[in-house]
Amino acid sequence: GAATHPELAEAFRKALRGDSLSAFGGIVACNRCIDLAMAEEMGKIFFECIIAPDFDAEALALLQKKKNLRLLKLAPATFAGDGKALQSLHNTFLSQESDTIVEKPQDWKVVTRKSPSPEEWKELEFSWKLVKHVKSNAIILTRDLELYGVGAGQMSRVDSVKIARMKALQGKRELQGLVLASDAFFPFRDGIDEAVNCGATAIIQPGGSIRDEEVIQAANEHQISMIFTGIRHFKH
Repeated sequence: GAATHPELAEAFRKALRGDSLSAFGGIVACNRCIDLAMAEEMGKIFFECIIAPDFDAEALALLQKKKNLRLLKLAPATFAGDGKALQSLHNTFLSQESDTIVEKPQDWKVVTRKSPSPEEWKELEFSWKLVKHVKSNAIILTRDLELYGVGAGQMSRVDSVKIARMKALQGKRELQGLVLASDAFFPFRDGIDEAVNCGATAIIQPGGSIRDEEVIQAANEHQISMIFTGIRHFKH
C-alpha cells in the first residue's frame, strides 16, 4: 500500500488498506520522522523492517521492544540511489541507468475529448509516481492520494487491471472516481474497457502503441479522460 496525508499515522492507515493481508512481515518506508502515534499503529502488525529519516525518542523506545524488527535511518537525499541498476543472468551482468527521471506534468498530453479535473490531475501525478516502482506489467488504482489496488508482474496488461480491481475490492471501498496508472501503453482497447469496470474516470499511461487511436476511441466512448506521458517505466 501507499498513501500521503498530513498526519503520518493516518497515511499509514490509508496505505494499509491497499493490501492489509500482504502487509504482514513486510517493510514500511516513510519520508518523515516516525512519531509515537505512527509507532503505535505499526506496532499492531508484524513488520520485518521500518525505514525512515529519523525516529523520535518515544517512538524509538516503543519500537525497540519488538523482536526481530530492524529500524533503519535513511536520509531522504539517498532515496534515489546512485543512479545505476544492476541486472544479472548466470555470470553476465548488465549495468544501466536507474529510472530516476523527473517528469514535468506540463509536458504530458491530454489525448481524449474530456480533460481531467484539477483533483484528477493531482491524483494522476500521485499515481504516476507510484506505478514506476511496481513490477511490469504494472497497473495501479488510486483515489484521494491513496493506493486502492495493484496488479503486478503479469504477462497480460489486462490481467494486471483485473488483479488491481480484485485487490481494491478487498479493501471494501467503493470503486468510483478512481485514477488508473499503467507503466506502459495499452496494446488493445480491452484494458480501457476493464479500467472503466474498475471505476476509473481518468487514466495515465505512456502511449506509443500502434493501436493508440483505438485505445483513445475507447476512452472517448466511455467519456473518461486519458493522459499520455510519452515515457514508460518498465520494471523487470
